[in-house]
Amino acid sequence: MTTHAHPSHGPTAAQSAGADAEVADAPEFVAEGGDWDQITAEAERLAEERIVVNMGPVHPSTHGVLRVILELDGEIVRELRLGTGYLHTGIEKNMEYRTWTQGVTFCTRMDYVAPFSQEAAYCLAVEKLLGITAEVPERASLIRVLLLELNRIASHLVAIGTGGNELGATTMMTVAFRGREDILRIFERITGLRMNHAYIRPGGVAVDLTPGTTEYVRELLPNIRLSLKELQDLTQENPIFKLRQQRTGVISLSAAMALGLTGPAVRAAGLPLDLRKTQPYSGYETYDFDVPTRQYSDNYNRVMVRFEEAYESIKIVLQALERLDAEDGPGGPGTPVMVADKKIAWPAQLSIGTDGQGNSLEHIRQIMSTSMESLIHHFKLVTEGFRVPAGQVFQQIEQPRGILGVHLVSDGGTRPYRAHFRDPSYSNLQSTAIMCEGGQLADVVVSLASIDPVLGGVDR
Repeated sequence: MTTHAHPSHGPTAAQSAGADAEVADAPEFVAEGGDWDQITAEAERLAEERIVVNMGPVHPSTHGVLRVILELDGEIVRELRLGTGYLHTGIEKNMEYRTWTQGVTFCTRMDYVAPFSQEAAYCLAVEKLLGITAEVPERASLIRVLLLELNRIASHLVAIGTGGNELGATTMMTVAFRGREDILRIFERITGLRMNHAYIRPGGVAVDLTPGTTEYVRELLPNIRLSLKELQDLTQENPIFKLRQQRTGVISLSAAMALGLTGPAVRAAGLPLDLRKTQPYSGYETYDFDVPTRQYSDNYNRVMVRFEEAYESIKIVLQALERLDAEDGPGGPGTPVMVADKKIAWPAQLSIGTDGQGNSLEHIRQIMSTSMESLIHHFKLVTEGFRVPAGQVFQQIEQPRGILGVHLVSDGGTRPYRAHFRDPSYSNLQSTAIMCEGGQLADVVVSLASIDPVLGGVDR
Protein backbone atom coordinates (compact mmCIF):
# COMPACT_ATOMS: atom_id res chain seq x y z
CA MET A 1 0.00 0.00 0.00
CA THR A 2 1.28 3.46 -0.96
CA THR A 3 -0.05 6.74 0.40
CA HIS A 4 0.79 10.12 -1.12
CA ALA A 5 0.69 13.25 1.03
CA HIS A 6 0.46 16.65 -0.70
CA PRO A 7 0.14 20.15 0.74
CA SER A 8 -3.60 20.70 1.30
CA HIS A 9 -3.86 24.36 0.14
CA GLY A 10 -2.14 26.46 -2.46
CA PRO A 11 -1.03 30.07 -1.97
CA THR A 12 -3.67 32.75 -1.42
CA ALA A 13 -4.06 35.82 -3.52
CA ALA A 14 -2.48 37.90 -0.77
CA GLN A 15 0.79 36.04 -1.00
CA SER A 16 3.61 37.43 -3.00
CA ALA A 17 4.87 36.04 -6.28
CA GLY A 18 7.99 34.82 -4.52
CA ALA A 19 5.88 32.83 -2.12
CA ASP A 20 3.95 31.38 -5.07
CA ALA A 21 7.18 30.16 -6.62
CA GLU A 22 8.37 28.68 -3.29
CA VAL A 23 5.13 26.70 -2.85
CA ALA A 24 5.23 25.54 -6.41
CA ASP A 25 8.74 24.12 -5.83
CA ALA A 26 7.80 22.40 -2.50
CA PRO A 27 8.65 18.65 -2.44
CA GLU A 28 6.01 15.97 -2.46
CA PHE A 29 6.05 13.71 0.67
CA VAL A 30 5.31 10.03 0.19
CA ALA A 31 4.68 7.60 3.08
CA GLU A 32 4.91 3.94 2.14
CA GLY A 33 3.85 0.93 4.20
CA GLY A 34 4.63 -2.76 3.66
CA ASP A 35 3.54 -6.23 4.55
CA TRP A 36 4.11 -7.56 8.08
CA ASP A 37 7.12 -9.58 7.04
CA GLN A 38 8.80 -6.39 5.82
CA ILE A 39 7.92 -4.54 9.05
CA THR A 40 9.28 -7.31 11.30
CA ALA A 41 12.45 -7.56 9.24
CA GLU A 42 13.04 -3.82 9.67
CA ALA A 43 12.39 -4.07 13.43
CA GLU A 44 14.87 -6.92 13.69
CA ARG A 45 17.47 -4.88 11.82
CA LEU A 46 17.02 -1.92 14.14
CA ALA A 47 17.15 -4.16 17.23
CA GLU A 48 20.75 -5.04 16.42
CA GLU A 49 21.73 -1.56 17.47
CA ARG A 50 22.96 -1.70 21.07
CA ILE A 51 22.59 0.98 23.72
CA VAL A 52 25.01 1.91 26.49
CA VAL A 53 23.57 2.48 29.94
CA ASN A 54 25.30 3.89 33.02
CA MET A 55 24.20 2.16 36.21
CA GLY A 56 25.54 4.45 38.91
CA PRO A 57 27.57 5.73 40.48
CA VAL A 58 24.78 5.46 43.05
CA HIS A 59 24.30 3.53 46.27
CA PRO A 60 20.95 1.68 46.45
CA SER A 61 21.46 -0.69 43.51
CA THR A 62 25.24 -0.91 43.25
CA HIS A 63 26.58 -1.47 46.77
CA GLY A 64 28.29 1.88 46.99
CA VAL A 65 29.64 4.47 44.61
CA LEU A 66 30.47 2.04 41.81
CA ARG A 67 29.87 2.89 38.15
CA VAL A 68 28.63 -0.03 36.03
CA ILE A 69 28.71 0.61 32.27
CA LEU A 70 26.40 -1.77 30.42
CA GLU A 71 26.12 -2.37 26.68
CA LEU A 72 22.63 -3.76 26.15
CA ASP A 73 20.99 -5.64 23.33
CA GLY A 74 17.38 -5.27 24.43
CA GLU A 75 17.35 -6.83 27.93
CA ILE A 76 20.53 -8.84 27.32
CA VAL A 77 23.88 -7.61 28.71
CA ARG A 78 26.45 -7.89 25.92
CA GLU A 79 29.31 -6.08 27.66
CA LEU A 80 29.92 -4.88 31.22
CA ARG A 81 32.66 -2.58 32.42
CA LEU A 82 33.25 -1.17 35.90
CA GLY A 83 34.43 2.27 36.92
CA THR A 84 35.92 2.67 40.40
CA GLY A 85 37.60 5.50 42.29
CA TYR A 86 34.54 7.51 43.35
CA LEU A 87 35.17 6.79 47.05
CA HIS A 88 38.95 7.25 47.01
CA THR A 89 40.18 8.25 50.47
CA GLY A 90 43.96 8.03 50.18
CA ILE A 91 44.18 5.80 53.25
CA GLU A 92 47.30 3.93 52.12
CA LYS A 93 49.19 7.15 51.39
CA ASN A 94 48.03 8.74 54.64
CA MET A 95 49.43 5.79 56.59
CA GLU A 96 52.92 6.78 55.44
CA TYR A 97 52.62 9.97 57.50
CA ARG A 98 51.43 8.37 60.75
CA THR A 99 53.06 6.11 63.31
CA TRP A 100 52.66 2.35 63.06
CA THR A 101 50.02 2.37 65.79
CA GLN A 102 48.11 5.27 64.25
CA GLY A 103 47.93 3.29 61.01
CA VAL A 104 45.28 1.08 62.62
CA THR A 105 42.91 4.06 62.80
CA PHE A 106 43.21 4.50 59.04
CA CYS A 107 43.01 0.92 57.77
CA THR A 108 40.01 0.05 59.95
CA ARG A 109 38.00 2.48 57.82
CA MET A 110 38.65 0.76 54.48
CA ASP A 111 36.09 -2.06 54.48
CA TYR A 112 33.74 -0.48 56.99
CA VAL A 113 31.53 -3.60 57.12
CA ALA A 114 34.44 -5.74 58.38
CA PRO A 115 36.78 -3.30 60.18
CA PHE A 116 38.37 -5.88 62.48
CA SER A 117 39.77 -7.78 59.49
CA GLN A 118 41.86 -4.82 58.38
CA GLU A 119 43.01 -4.15 61.93
CA ALA A 120 44.03 -7.78 62.51
CA ALA A 121 45.81 -8.21 59.17
CA TYR A 122 47.74 -4.96 59.56
CA CYS A 123 48.78 -5.68 63.15
CA LEU A 124 49.85 -9.24 62.29
CA ALA A 125 52.05 -7.76 59.55
CA VAL A 126 53.60 -5.17 61.92
CA GLU A 127 54.22 -7.88 64.51
CA LYS A 128 55.93 -10.01 61.85
CA LEU A 129 58.20 -7.08 60.95
CA LEU A 130 58.99 -6.57 64.65
CA GLY A 131 59.64 -10.29 65.12
CA ILE A 132 57.20 -10.53 68.05
CA THR A 133 54.52 -12.80 66.57
CA ALA A 134 55.19 -15.50 69.17
CA GLU A 135 55.16 -12.94 71.99
CA VAL A 136 51.56 -11.76 71.41
CA PRO A 137 49.65 -12.90 74.53
CA GLU A 138 47.21 -15.79 74.14
CA ARG A 139 44.34 -13.76 75.55
CA ALA A 140 44.88 -11.05 72.93
CA SER A 141 44.71 -13.68 70.16
CA LEU A 142 41.53 -15.14 71.68
CA ILE A 143 39.89 -11.71 71.75
CA ARG A 144 40.97 -11.10 68.15
CA VAL A 145 39.40 -14.39 66.99
CA LEU A 146 36.22 -13.63 68.94
CA LEU A 147 35.86 -10.25 67.24
CA LEU A 148 36.85 -11.51 63.77
CA GLU A 149 34.22 -14.24 63.80
CA LEU A 150 31.46 -12.03 65.18
CA ASN A 151 32.39 -9.54 62.46
CA ARG A 152 32.21 -12.30 59.84
CA ILE A 153 28.63 -13.07 60.90
CA ALA A 154 27.68 -9.38 60.85
CA SER A 155 29.22 -8.93 57.40
CA HIS A 156 27.40 -11.94 55.95
CA LEU A 157 24.13 -10.69 57.43
CA VAL A 158 24.63 -7.36 55.67
CA ALA A 159 25.50 -9.11 52.39
CA ILE A 160 22.39 -11.32 52.44
CA GLY A 161 20.03 -8.66 53.82
CA THR A 162 20.99 -5.83 51.47
CA GLY A 163 21.04 -8.24 48.53
CA GLY A 164 17.43 -9.11 49.32
CA ASN A 165 16.50 -5.48 49.76
CA GLU A 166 17.79 -4.72 46.27
CA LEU A 167 15.29 -7.25 44.95
CA GLY A 168 12.49 -5.51 46.81
CA ALA A 169 12.44 -7.81 49.86
CA THR A 170 12.78 -5.19 52.59
CA THR A 171 11.95 -7.75 55.28
CA MET A 172 15.23 -9.52 54.54
CA MET A 173 17.17 -6.36 55.32
CA THR A 174 15.29 -5.60 58.53
CA VAL A 175 15.83 -9.14 59.86
CA ALA A 176 19.52 -9.04 58.89
CA PHE A 177 20.12 -5.67 60.51
CA ARG A 178 18.38 -6.85 63.67
CA GLY A 179 20.95 -9.63 63.99
CA ARG A 180 23.79 -7.28 63.11
CA GLU A 181 22.62 -4.84 65.77
CA ASP A 182 23.17 -7.46 68.48
CA ILE A 183 26.72 -7.95 67.24
CA LEU A 184 27.39 -4.20 67.16
CA ARG A 185 26.25 -4.00 70.79
CA ILE A 186 28.93 -6.53 71.66
CA PHE A 187 31.53 -4.52 69.74
CA GLU A 188 30.51 -1.35 71.54
CA ARG A 189 30.81 -3.02 74.93
CA ILE A 190 34.31 -4.34 74.15
CA THR A 191 35.83 -1.44 72.19
CA GLY A 192 33.63 1.56 72.98
CA LEU A 193 32.63 1.90 69.30
CA ARG A 194 30.21 0.19 66.93
CA MET A 195 32.47 0.56 63.87
CA ASN A 196 36.01 1.67 62.96
CA HIS A 197 37.32 0.58 66.32
CA ALA A 198 41.16 0.82 66.20
CA TYR A 199 40.99 -1.72 69.03
CA ILE A 200 43.44 -4.32 67.74
CA ARG A 201 46.93 -2.82 68.18
CA PRO A 202 50.44 -4.02 67.27
CA GLY A 203 51.35 -6.39 70.11
CA GLY A 204 47.82 -7.21 71.26
CA VAL A 205 44.61 -5.29 71.88
CA ALA A 206 43.97 -1.88 73.44
CA VAL A 207 42.21 -3.09 76.57
CA ASP A 208 41.01 -6.32 78.18
CA LEU A 209 37.37 -7.39 78.20
CA THR A 210 35.32 -5.73 80.90
CA PRO A 211 33.82 -8.04 83.56
CA GLY A 212 30.72 -9.85 82.35
CA THR A 213 31.50 -9.48 78.64
CA THR A 214 31.67 -13.21 77.89
CA GLU A 215 28.32 -13.72 79.62
CA TYR A 216 26.89 -10.84 77.59
CA VAL A 217 28.06 -12.46 74.33
CA ARG A 218 26.52 -15.79 75.34
CA GLU A 219 23.28 -14.00 76.16
CA LEU A 220 23.04 -12.44 72.69
CA LEU A 221 24.23 -15.42 70.62
CA PRO A 222 20.78 -17.12 70.58
CA ASN A 223 19.26 -13.91 69.19
CA ILE A 224 21.94 -13.78 66.48
CA ARG A 225 21.33 -17.42 65.61
CA LEU A 226 17.58 -16.77 65.49
CA SER A 227 18.04 -13.89 63.04
CA LEU A 228 20.16 -16.15 60.82
CA LYS A 229 17.56 -18.91 60.96
CA GLU A 230 14.69 -16.53 60.20
CA LEU A 231 16.59 -15.07 57.27
CA GLN A 232 17.34 -18.57 56.02
CA ASP A 233 13.66 -19.55 56.30
CA LEU A 234 12.75 -16.53 54.18
CA THR A 235 15.14 -17.48 51.39
CA GLN A 236 16.31 -21.09 51.23
CA GLU A 237 13.15 -22.64 49.77
CA ASN A 238 11.37 -19.47 48.68
CA PRO A 239 10.35 -20.04 45.02
CA ILE A 240 10.59 -16.36 44.12
CA PHE A 241 14.04 -16.02 45.71
CA LYS A 242 15.25 -19.19 43.99
CA LEU A 243 13.87 -18.06 40.64
CA ARG A 244 15.92 -14.86 40.83
CA GLN A 245 19.06 -16.45 42.28
CA GLN A 246 19.52 -19.95 40.87
CA ARG A 247 21.52 -20.33 37.66
CA THR A 248 22.18 -16.61 37.42
CA GLY A 249 25.58 -15.01 37.88
CA VAL A 250 27.29 -18.34 37.20
CA ILE A 251 31.09 -18.62 37.22
CA SER A 252 33.10 -21.81 36.83
CA LEU A 253 35.88 -22.78 39.23
CA SER A 254 38.53 -22.42 36.52
CA ALA A 255 37.32 -18.92 35.64
CA ALA A 256 37.14 -17.95 39.33
CA MET A 257 40.74 -19.06 39.90
CA ALA A 258 41.96 -17.33 36.75
CA LEU A 259 40.39 -14.06 37.92
CA GLY A 260 41.70 -14.28 41.50
CA LEU A 261 38.24 -14.73 42.99
CA THR A 262 38.31 -15.67 46.69
CA GLY A 263 35.89 -16.02 49.60
CA PRO A 264 32.35 -17.45 49.49
CA ALA A 265 32.19 -17.09 45.69
CA VAL A 266 35.05 -19.53 45.06
CA ARG A 267 33.98 -21.87 47.87
CA ALA A 268 30.54 -22.06 46.25
CA ALA A 269 32.34 -23.42 43.17
CA GLY A 270 33.73 -26.31 45.23
CA LEU A 271 37.19 -25.11 46.30
CA PRO A 272 37.64 -25.13 50.12
CA LEU A 273 40.07 -22.21 50.03
CA ASP A 274 40.11 -20.69 53.51
CA LEU A 275 43.31 -19.27 54.99
CA ARG A 276 42.09 -20.05 58.50
CA LYS A 277 42.70 -23.70 57.51
CA THR A 278 45.45 -23.53 54.87
CA GLN A 279 47.63 -20.76 56.41
CA PRO A 280 46.29 -20.38 59.97
CA TYR A 281 47.01 -17.30 62.07
CA SER A 282 46.05 -16.19 65.60
CA GLY A 283 45.69 -19.83 66.64
CA TYR A 284 42.95 -20.79 64.15
CA GLU A 285 44.57 -24.21 63.78
CA THR A 286 43.40 -25.01 67.32
CA TYR A 287 39.69 -24.41 66.62
CA ASP A 288 37.20 -26.99 65.42
CA PHE A 289 35.23 -25.74 62.41
CA ASP A 290 34.42 -26.73 58.83
CA VAL A 291 34.80 -24.88 55.53
CA PRO A 292 31.40 -24.98 53.75
CA THR A 293 31.45 -25.52 49.99
CA ARG A 294 28.98 -26.07 47.15
CA GLN A 295 29.62 -27.44 43.66
CA TYR A 296 28.14 -24.68 41.51
CA SER A 297 28.91 -20.99 42.01
CA ASP A 298 25.72 -19.11 41.18
CA ASN A 299 23.99 -16.33 43.09
CA TYR A 300 21.95 -18.80 45.16
CA ASN A 301 24.84 -20.99 46.30
CA ARG A 302 26.94 -17.98 47.23
CA VAL A 303 24.16 -16.88 49.60
CA MET A 304 23.85 -20.39 51.06
CA VAL A 305 27.61 -20.62 51.67
CA ARG A 306 27.43 -17.39 53.66
CA PHE A 307 24.67 -18.83 55.84
CA GLU A 308 26.71 -21.97 56.53
CA GLU A 309 29.86 -19.95 57.26
CA ALA A 310 27.96 -17.84 59.79
CA TYR A 311 26.94 -20.97 61.71
CA GLU A 312 30.57 -22.17 61.67
CA SER A 313 31.63 -18.78 63.04
CA ILE A 314 29.22 -19.24 65.95
CA LYS A 315 31.02 -22.52 66.72
CA ILE A 316 34.37 -20.69 66.80
CA VAL A 317 32.94 -17.90 68.99
CA LEU A 318 31.72 -20.43 71.56
CA GLN A 319 35.16 -22.08 71.67
CA ALA A 320 36.88 -18.70 72.10
CA LEU A 321 34.49 -17.77 74.94
CA GLU A 322 35.26 -21.04 76.71
CA ARG A 323 39.00 -20.37 76.56
CA LEU A 324 38.59 -16.75 77.67
CA ASP A 325 36.70 -17.94 80.75
CA ALA A 326 39.10 -20.78 81.63
CA GLU A 327 40.69 -19.76 84.95
CA ASP A 328 43.66 -22.09 84.52
CA GLY A 329 44.08 -21.51 80.78
CA PRO A 330 46.86 -19.48 79.09
CA GLY A 331 44.31 -16.89 77.96
CA GLY A 332 42.08 -16.85 81.01
CA PRO A 333 40.96 -13.82 83.04
CA GLY A 334 43.75 -11.62 84.33
CA THR A 335 46.33 -12.68 81.74
CA PRO A 336 48.02 -9.99 79.60
CA VAL A 337 46.47 -8.58 76.42
CA MET A 338 49.58 -6.70 75.21
CA VAL A 339 53.22 -7.69 74.70
CA ALA A 340 55.47 -7.16 77.70
CA ASP A 341 58.01 -5.02 75.80
CA LYS A 342 57.30 -1.48 76.98
CA LYS A 343 59.08 -0.06 73.93
CA ILE A 344 56.21 -1.40 71.83
CA ALA A 345 53.22 -1.80 74.15
CA TRP A 346 50.75 1.06 73.86
CA PRO A 347 50.95 2.78 77.25
CA ALA A 348 47.24 3.52 77.68
CA GLN A 349 45.18 1.66 80.24
CA LEU A 350 41.65 2.36 79.10
CA SER A 351 38.65 2.22 81.38
CA ILE A 352 34.95 2.82 80.92
CA GLY A 353 33.57 5.40 83.31
CA THR A 354 30.70 7.84 83.57
CA ASP A 355 32.25 9.98 80.83
CA GLY A 356 32.58 7.12 78.35
CA GLN A 357 35.89 5.50 77.48
CA GLY A 358 39.27 7.03 78.23
CA ASN A 359 42.49 6.52 80.11
CA SER A 360 42.24 5.14 83.62
CA LEU A 361 42.56 7.97 86.14
CA GLU A 362 44.79 5.80 88.30
CA HIS A 363 47.11 5.22 85.34
CA ILE A 364 47.27 8.95 84.57
CA ARG A 365 47.95 9.73 88.23
CA GLN A 366 50.77 7.17 88.29
CA ILE A 367 52.64 8.40 85.21
CA MET A 368 52.06 12.09 85.98
CA SER A 369 53.07 12.14 89.63
CA THR A 370 55.29 9.21 90.51
CA SER A 371 57.73 8.70 87.65
CA MET A 372 59.27 11.28 85.34
CA GLU A 373 60.70 8.44 83.23
CA SER A 374 57.23 6.96 82.74
CA LEU A 375 55.88 10.34 81.66
CA ILE A 376 58.70 10.85 79.14
CA HIS A 377 58.27 7.34 77.76
CA HIS A 378 54.52 7.80 77.47
CA PHE A 379 54.96 11.09 75.65
CA LYS A 380 57.55 9.77 73.16
CA LEU A 381 55.69 6.53 72.43
CA VAL A 382 52.41 8.33 71.75
CA THR A 383 53.81 11.23 69.72
CA GLU A 384 56.79 9.61 68.00
CA GLY A 385 55.94 5.91 68.05
CA PHE A 386 58.19 2.87 68.10
CA ARG A 387 60.75 1.98 65.44
CA VAL A 388 60.33 -1.04 63.22
CA PRO A 389 63.40 -2.76 61.71
CA ALA A 390 63.94 -2.17 58.01
CA GLY A 391 62.41 -4.79 55.76
CA GLN A 392 59.16 -5.79 54.10
CA VAL A 393 56.47 -8.33 54.83
CA PHE A 394 53.28 -9.71 53.29
CA GLN A 395 50.50 -10.98 55.56
CA GLN A 396 47.18 -12.54 54.52
CA ILE A 397 44.01 -13.36 56.43
CA GLU A 398 40.57 -14.71 55.51
CA GLN A 399 38.29 -11.69 55.42
CA PRO A 400 34.48 -12.17 55.03
CA ARG A 401 34.72 -11.33 51.32
CA GLY A 402 37.88 -13.34 50.64
CA ILE A 403 41.63 -13.03 51.03
CA LEU A 404 42.90 -9.74 52.44
CA GLY A 405 46.61 -9.14 51.94
CA VAL A 406 48.84 -6.52 53.57
CA HIS A 407 52.21 -5.50 52.16
CA LEU A 408 54.25 -3.35 54.54
CA VAL A 409 57.67 -1.83 53.90
CA SER A 410 59.76 -0.33 56.69
CA ASP A 411 62.85 1.83 56.32
CA GLY A 412 63.66 1.46 60.00
CA GLY A 413 61.64 4.47 61.10
CA THR A 414 58.57 5.11 63.19
CA ARG A 415 56.22 5.20 60.19
CA PRO A 416 55.51 2.80 57.32
CA TYR A 417 57.56 3.57 54.21
CA ARG A 418 54.78 1.88 52.21
CA ALA A 419 51.48 0.26 53.14
CA HIS A 420 49.43 -1.52 50.50
CA PHE A 421 46.38 -3.75 50.83
CA ARG A 422 45.11 -6.49 48.54
CA ASP A 423 41.43 -5.94 49.15
CA PRO A 424 39.16 -8.89 48.23
CA SER A 425 36.30 -6.65 47.04
CA TYR A 426 38.55 -5.03 44.43
CA SER A 427 39.87 -8.37 43.18
CA ASN A 428 36.45 -10.05 43.20
CA LEU A 429 34.87 -7.31 41.09
CA GLN A 430 36.93 -8.56 38.13
CA SER A 431 34.49 -11.46 37.90
CA THR A 432 31.40 -9.27 37.40
CA ALA A 433 31.63 -9.26 33.60
CA ILE A 434 31.95 -13.03 33.24
CA MET A 435 29.00 -13.51 35.63
CA CYS A 436 26.71 -11.02 33.88
CA GLU A 437 27.52 -10.88 30.17
CA GLY A 438 24.98 -12.87 28.20
CA GLY A 439 22.45 -12.64 31.01
CA GLN A 440 19.50 -10.40 31.73
CA LEU A 441 19.79 -6.78 32.83
CA ALA A 442 17.71 -7.63 35.92
CA ASP A 443 20.36 -10.15 37.04
CA VAL A 444 23.20 -7.61 37.17
CA VAL A 445 22.20 -6.19 40.56
CA VAL A 446 21.62 -9.71 41.93
CA SER A 447 25.08 -10.84 40.81
CA LEU A 448 26.76 -7.71 42.12
CA ALA A 449 25.10 -8.24 45.50
CA SER A 450 26.32 -11.84 45.59
CA ILE A 451 29.92 -10.65 45.13
CA ASP A 452 29.29 -8.34 48.10
CA PRO A 453 31.82 -5.58 47.34
CA VAL A 454 32.43 -2.80 49.85
CA LEU A 455 33.66 0.25 47.98
CA GLY A 456 35.59 1.66 50.92
CA GLY A 457 37.93 -1.28 50.53
CA VAL A 458 37.94 -1.07 46.75
CA ASP A 459 39.09 2.56 46.51
CA ARG A 460 41.09 3.04 49.74
